[in-house]
This record gives sequence, structure tokens and C-alpha cells, in this order.
Amino acid sequence: MAVLGQFLDSVIWLLVFAWHYPASSFHSKPRLSTVALDYGTFRGDIDDSSEIISFRGIRFADPPLGSLRWQPPVSPPSAHLGTVDATKFGSACIATTQRGPGATTSEDCLFGNVYIPIDADPASALPVLVFFHGGGFESGRSTKYPPEDLMESSSDPFILATFEYRLGQFGFLAGTAIKTNGALNVGLLDQKAALKWIQRYIHAFGGNPGDVTIFGQSAGAGSVVYHASDTGFPRLELIVQQLIGDGGTNDELFQQAIADSPPFLSLLDYNDPFVEDLFSQFVKNADCGKRSNDPATVACLRNASSEVLASAGRQTLQNMTSSLYPFGPVFDGVFIQERPVSALMNENFVSVPVIFGSNSDEGANWSAKLSNPSANTSNPNASQMTVYNFLAGQYTQLTLASFNVAVEEYYPISAYAGNFSRQGQQIYGEMRYICSALLVVGAINGGSGGDAAYEYHWENPILGSTHGDELVAFFNPPDPVDDLDDQLLTGMREYYTSFVTNGEPVSDSFSVEWLPTDSSELEGSPRIFLHPGAVQMEAVDRDLSARCAFWYSIADELKI
Repeated sequence: MAVLGQFLDSVIWLLVFAWHYPASSFHSKPRLSTVALDYGTFRGDIDDSSEIISFRGIRFADPPLGSLRWQPPVSPPSAHLGTVDATKFGSACIATTQRGPGATTSEDCLFGNVYIPIDADPASALPVLVFFHGGGFESGRSTKYPPEDLMESSSDPFILATFEYRLGQFGFLAGTAIKTNGALNVGLLDQKAALKWIQRYIHAFGGNPGDVTIFGQSAGAGSVVYHASDTGFPRLELIVQQLIGDGGTNDELFQQAIADSPPFLSLLDYNDPFVEDLFSQFVKNADCGKRSNDPATVACLRNASSEVLASAGRQTLQNMTSSLYPFGPVFDGVFIQERPVSALMNENFVSVPVIFGSNSDEGANWSAKLSNPSANTSNPNASQMTVYNFLAGQYTQLTLASFNVAVEEYYPISAYAGNFSRQGQQIYGEMRYICSALLVVGAINGGSGGDAAYEYHWENPILGSTHGDELVAFFNPPDPVDDLDDQLLTGMREYYTSFVTNGEPVSDSFSVEWLPTDSSELEGSPRIFLHPGAVQMEAVDRDLSARCAFWYSIADELKI
């Protein structure tokens, strides 16, 4: 009885202890809810249900206002910020379609978010995934990409970071005047500053700056290509030249890359007539005079209010009735010194392990957004010339002669039952999004770096197969979904997160091994086919390869 009494006393004591000290207090080490950097101390938000600590709205550069407009970002911030409540998001950057700053958008928008496992500490040295959002370089925000689904799906812990970058006229205004009196492609420079911030500070959050994967979708995926650089691994056998960004400067910013639907944009010269005309329209709409290389013109723009510049960008965009995203990266000869197709085909790049891919219907719905009926293939009166006008609105130097070769030899209208909309969709989807992924993985597969390249093909009859539809696998999945889609979304997260943490895409949800593109088990370039209930490896269709080869052959004309 004495033993039983002692046992009951122990149970009562444990119950009393548990009442006063909740389960959250039993963690073996303090939670990293506050992080001190050399320019400020940031207090994060602990979520016991997801077991994630979120640091939101971390300023990584000075506000790009006034004299800092169209200049490289000043990062890290030049002033000490003191103690910062990092439980709420900072402002997103102003989109080109906005009339002015909004409740959640501002020119003062260079903020990042860092999400860490609840038991991380500065000695954890966890892999880091950096995600850049899409939006045609004219819209988008990091706040739409929460961490829970990705981080909770991973077998091994990692850190997720997302960042804002200047958009549209604020991030990609170009022309001779900007080149002379500022900097070009400052939105990309914001992204590079964010990657440098990761190198300098992520260890304080428990991350390993030597194990960084960069991930982007659409414009964010294009950014992945532009930022590709020497990762600092000692591969002496590599041809260490340059891909795109900063002439291949060895900044050791990341070691792996993931790109969903990377676009082949028309990278026009900074002083191309189209670019200069865009600048001229913007200046006029901002009431800063006519087009001029006079420093006073840019000074006027720097003195204007955010409201004026936002409105001027929106007005300019409304005048571009045949162009989807006129504000975007340009060929500046400084940050971008070689266009992607040339660099990839000539092996002028440093190889890193990659996942690249695209969706079946990448070209759908784009033309329907254009207000110019002569470039809108959804117009009931559309003709073959309508398709050309649509494409020429995005690739301003595409000749009618090259277009005629494309439609006569590779995309005959008879293959689309006379439907010009379907024809235009397939042409645009392939030349802009699908062929780019094929070229990147092919270049790495055929290069001397010896790195693994994995390619995917997403097709989903329920959740969609158009541009961006695959993102539901990683962020904000629909609820509910049927069992096959649930398995597919879970499996995709497993593939991606295992690549981030261990360098190889592996999924417990599927018995399918995702083979790299240099695998000899399938003829041609193998890629994984991501379809609910039908996940399998497939070989890239020879006809698709031939169509892509045509677009590569006129890369100089397209400026891609």
C-alpha cells in the first residue's frame, strides 16, 4: 500500500506540474523567437500548431525612395532599426496596374520573411529555400506564399525565405536616361541584395548559407536564370564563364535552383526604340516633360510622389494594348551580359543541380487579356495575322518571315481545326515557357559540370494545366481535393523538399523514381509526368524538341 501511495502521489504531482507548466515549456532548448542582427533585433511569431516560427516584414534594404529610385538597393539598411515586431508582413511593392499605393503596398517595400522550424537554433545549419514570386515583373507579392504546406511535408527540416522586389516602372524603368543617371534592372538587383542578405544573416536564424536553393515561378523562375552564378563549389573541371547575372561573379549565393515555367523574355537592349518609347510615355504621364536624356528628367521623376509614379505606370500600361508585360528586364550589358539561349547553347554557364519544368497549357488565356482586337486571338474575326500580332506584341523584333516558317512547318493551322486561338496558345506557351525549361536541363545534362538536372511536366484536368496551376501543390492548396489530387500535391511537395534538403527529388507517395535527364532508361530527355493517378517518367516528344529547336535558331531575332 505504501508503494501504491507513493505512486499516486507522483501522479498527482505530475498533473499539478503539467497544469502550471504547459507542454510548450517542455522543449529542451529555448525557442529562437528573437534574432539580433547588426542593424536590429527582430521578434518573431511562434505557431505551436505548425511548429514554425515566422519572422515577417524584415527590412533588408533602405526604402528605395527619392534619390534611391532607380538605384541599386542599399543593403543592409544603413540605420539601426532597434527592436522590431516581426510578426506582421511589411508592405508589398506597388504593381503596375495600381492607381497608387494601397493599404498593403508601398514604394517602401524591400522586406523579407523568414520561416524556421520551431526547434531551430543558430547551430542548426539548416538548408535554406529562397522563393521569388512571379507576376510578369509587374505584379505579385511574397505574402501569398505561406510556409506551412511545404515545411510540414518535408522529411527533413529546412528554412524558407521570401522577399519583395521592386516591380514595373519602379523596378524596371529603362532607357538611356536611366542608364546614364541611375541603374537598370533594379528589381533584379533587389533580389540579388536579398540573396546577399541570406549569406550574411541566415546563420542567425539557424540556416546554412552554404546550402541555399533558389526557387521561382514565372517571372521568379526567369529571375533564377538571371541570377545563376558560380556557387563556389571547387569544380575545377567546369567551364567557369557566365550565364547571365553580373557576368558570372562568384558571390556563392546559392547551390541549387528550381524554376517553374521559366519565361524566355524578349531582353531588348536598354536603348531599343520600344524601350525608349516606353520611357517617353511614362515621363509624359508623370508630367516630367518630354523624352530627354537630361538629368533633370530623371530628377523630376525622383521628386515626384509615389501616387504620381503609380498613376503614370498604369496609364502607360493601358496604352500598350498589344503587350502583356512591357516593363521588365532589359539587356543592360552590366548585370545581364549575355542572353540566356546564347549562354546555354555555348555552355557559358556554371552548372548547378536544378529542377525545371512547365505545364501542358502554358499558352492559354494570355491573348484574351489584350484590348487590341487585332492582337487578340479570342476575337471571332481572328486570322493568321492576329496570331502574328499577338506574338509580335511580346517579341517586338519577330519578323513575319520567321512567323510564316513557324506556322507553315511547325504549327500548321490545320492541326488546330482552323482555330487561331488554339494555335496561338500552343505557339506562345512553347516559345515562352516550355522550350526554356527544355534548354536549361539539356544544357546542364550535356555540359561538363556533372550536375543533376530534373525536368517535370504538369498536367491536371481538375486543378488546371495552365500557367501557375502547379503552385497549388506548394502554397494554398484547395480544400477539399479528391484522393488522387491529394496524393499528387503531397508527392510534389515531397519531391521538391527532398531536393532542397538532400539534393535528390524523392517521394514516399509514389513508387516512381524521378530520373535525371541524363538517364539512359528512356530515349531522349526523360522528365516526370505529374498527372493525378498517372505519375510516370516520359520521354520528351521529338516533335516538341524540333519546334523548340526552331525557336532557339532565331534567338537573336527574338532577343531571348
